[in-house]
Amino acid sequence: MNMDLGLRDWSRRAPDRVAVVCADGARVRYAELEHLANGLAQLVRASGLRRGDHVAAMLGNDPMLHALAWACWRAGVYLTPVSTHASVADALYLLRDCRARLVLIDARFAAVHAAACDALRGQARVLAHGGAARELQQALAGLRTSPIADESPGGLMLYTSGTTGAPKGVWRPLPERAEGPPSFARDLIEIYGFPADARFFSPAPLYHAAPLRFGLAMLTVGATVYLTDRFDAAAALDLIERERITHSLWVPTMLQRLCDLPAARRTAHAAPDHVMAMHAAAPCPVPLKRAMMDWWGPILHEFYGGTESVGFCGIGPQEWLQHEGSVGRALRGTLHVLDEDDAELPVGATGRIAFSGASRFEYFGDPAKTASRLSRQGFQTFGDIGHVDAEGYLYLTDRMDDVIISGGVNIYPQEVEAALMQARQVRECAVVGLPDQDYGERVVAFVVLRDSAIDISETVAELEVFCHARLGSVKRPKEIRLLAALPRSPVGKLLRRELKR
Repeated sequence: MNMDLGLRDWSRRAPDRVAVVCADGARVRYAELEHLANGLAQLVRASGLRRGDHVAAMLGNDPMLHALAWACWRAGVYLTPVSTHASVADALYLLRDCRARLVLIDARFAAVHAAACDALRGQARVLAHGGAARELQQALAGLRTSPIADESPGGLMLYTSGTTGAPKGVWRPLPERAEGPPSFARDLIEIYGFPADARFFSPAPLYHAAPLRFGLAMLTVGATVYLTDRFDAAAALDLIERERITHSLWVPTMLQRLCDLPAARRTAHAAPDHVMAMHAAAPCPVPLKRAMMDWWGPILHEFYGGTESVGFCGIGPQEWLQHEGSVGRALRGTLHVLDEDDAELPVGATGRIAFSGASRFEYFGDPAKTASRLSRQGFQTFGDIGHVDAEGYLYLTDRMDDVIISGGVNIYPQEVEAALMQARQVRECAVVGLPDQDYGERVVAFVVLRDSAIDISETVAELEVFCHARLGSVKRPKEIRLLAALPRSPVGKLLRRELKR
């Protein structure tokens, strides 16, 4: 079985090549990352784990997490990253739910570490990374840095973001054989063809699927990955210029923060090496994407996927200019649009987006939720709603869980949000359905203004008139509430449940 592709191959071919640049500027070379991955695989075995078992890690944007992913791949076990923003209760939920037998926790999260040591006694070995105790470092010190004797392919078991409910682990059977690049990197490499001399930057947390998988794909091809502790628009722009970044990954909220930088700073920005800026995770308003294209040029590549990996759509910058608002055509899996009875809908009709042709997934330990994402034909879905045009380009309307049903009529929040975003006063907005005695639900818009100093009552009245001219009476917000900021996850996903609360 060939487990040598990727990190191990590059550690032999170019041992001194920089693999990861940390937030503090420290550089980890390919040979160093390879030795760490082997040591961690030895730790997995020394902790009694065997093929199919589970490892969890709360490590932040640290090259240790990259090394651990390679270790789990070689040890035939699942890796579950845990959000570094999780509360103690939420972290323990994930650690129990994924049935972790080995848990690595950064010493910065002392409360989670202490709680996990107590709650998982008898279930898992819990080690702190860094800090005064140096538990992980001491555990690794006595182990070899050579490959384990029984290498076999493992995988990632990532959790959904939990924007509408409790997060669920996305589980697939482990591959029987290692053929080509690791499964966590293979499709991204095939789709984008990343070069070995790429310099990749993503300011998003590594515990999310896209930042972790894109980073691992870059390490598979021999590129350099740049990490940061948190997103800061000005600092991100500086890093792109200083380190001559070639490829980057963003969410729309980050792009908005970049656009909000002072005009003089934006005008001075020069990054000729920056040839591909990818974005996903949330709908990108058309005006925002136009503004970014005007500023950065035609380098924005959008993709539509998800933790469940049931399919993958993508669209390049030139395509998007011809199909504004689309998230692209299917690059993995076959795309279907289904009605409420799972019948396939024609071009232009709005329905549930599903894919066939991809490997089947399960929500770990939750067959009922798994069934809710499965059509009668066996197609699987992320839970999104949209339509496809005559050329096969997908346009998302909303998520199934977010649809507002008012007086028996389906209302898609994204459609109302798109109308509100055309108003000159609106910087951000989100629409939810709140309980209504007469209609079941009523449409409520939460708005962040561009200028918080303007007259509030007058602005709300202007927005009501604006909506009246653009939306039918059913879709029109019954309330407009002003906020200083919308509630979002650390990766920028809107938390509608917080608005409903």
